[in-house]
Amino acid sequence: MLREVMRHAEGLLREAGIDTPELDARLLTGAALGMTREHMLIHATARLNQPQVARVLGFVARRVGREPVSRILGRREFWSLDFTLSPATLDPRPDSETVVEEALAGVADRQASLSVLDLGTGTGCLLLAVLSELPKATGLGIDRSEEAVETARANARRLGLGQRARFSTGDWASGIEDRFDLVISNPPYIPDADIEALAPEVTRFDPPAALAGGPDGLDAYRTIVAQLPGVLKPGGRIIFEVGFGQSADVSALLRAAGFGRIGVRKDLGGVERVVFGHLDA
Repeated sequence: MLREVMRHAEGLLREAGIDTPELDARLLTGAALGMTREHMLIHATARLNQPQVARVLGFVARRVGREPVSRILGRREFWSLDFTLSPATLDPRPDSETVVEEALAGVADRQASLSVLDLGTGTGCLLLAVLSELPKATGLGIDRSEEAVETARANARRLGLGQRARFSTGDWASGIEDRFDLVISNPPYIPDADIEALAPEVTRFDPPAALAGGPDGLDAYRTIVAQLPGVLKPGGRIIFEVGFGQSADVSALLRAAGFGRIGVRKDLGGVERVVFGHLDA
């Protein structure tokens, strides 16, 4: 019956060393059977047929192989919005919501017709989360991967934001002629030598290009900071996500490029996750 299958799934995940075996077993079982949590509770004693059991165990086997639940389901919730993933996109993390928080904190009038540029857009989660809160804002998301761009476009359409969000392939801000009120970016920032030590869920399933930040993890920041004066309006803001221990270095890059009012914002774990600055008029 359903309850026994879930218990078996939980046991397999616990034995494999998965941190949240009960939660993962419930999510994977529900997805495999097309059931909500409430439905599974009501029908806990229902008998499953062989194809149903096989589908549940197939999902569990993938998780035992350290594939993230979000990759198995093909979706991730971010800023209370539902995003489709693809192999070419980073799996959005809750820490990245700190970028959205800082973006909104700096907007005096949420009805203003602001323009937003998202560099390294991936699923489009940062740009689309910001646009969802700013009803008259428009945005452009750039990514090197055409597959990522197509994924972001599909997410925008599904979330009802396709009329206000454009997506295009590109090399960071190179060749962009428009000027923007706000630039946001979560670039690759893992030092190349540190990637192998990351969790298997990251190293095996996130695209390497979205992780590798060069010898010190700062290569993308150097490139983007040099391009910012050409894409930001006077007085415009840049908001970067940064890795652990990188806030001082990224702040220094902005300061050396003439940016002012530089600051940091911590994520819920107390890590300095965001660096922001203004292109003074």
